[in-house]
Amino acid sequence: MRHIDRAPLYRASVGFDRMADLMDRALSADSATQSYPPYNIEKTGDDAYRISIAVAGFTADDLNVELRDGSVIVSARKAEEDDSRKFLHRGIATRAFERRFTLAEHIRVEGASHQDGMLHIDLVREVPEALKPRQIAIERVEGPKRVESFDA
Repeated sequence: MRHIDRAPLYRASVGFDRMADLMDRALSADSATQSYPPYNIEKTGDDAYRISIAVAGFTADDLNVELRDGSVIVSARKAEEDDSRKFLHRGIATRAFERRFTLAEHIRVEGASHQDGMLHIDLVREVPEALKPRQIAIERVEGPKRVESFDA
């Protein structure tokens, strides 16, 4: 595991602790445990995003989508299965999982849908009016007139 000394960041800035925590989580995440279930993150518009998670074998009742502490947390737990079924090969994993997606500021969850073995979570960025760029009008001010003198 990598260790990054964040002391210089804290000495020279204020309010970046969330970003530093996010970097720590990204660098310390074990890639083997983070591979299930597979997912896509796509940009569907200028301020719209979609997280699509492959959840084959799960019903909408088995899935849970929660917004907590600036993160979308998706978890699944399969209901008890019927033991009368006898598989010759079982390649569709239905093991329990929890997947966390950290959201940037001003991103809100618009909704979630389950269709054809995919869970789709739609997100939109809503920047407050006060933070949007705006054009400042430039007022034209007439300065003092320059008087030309002629020496004769």
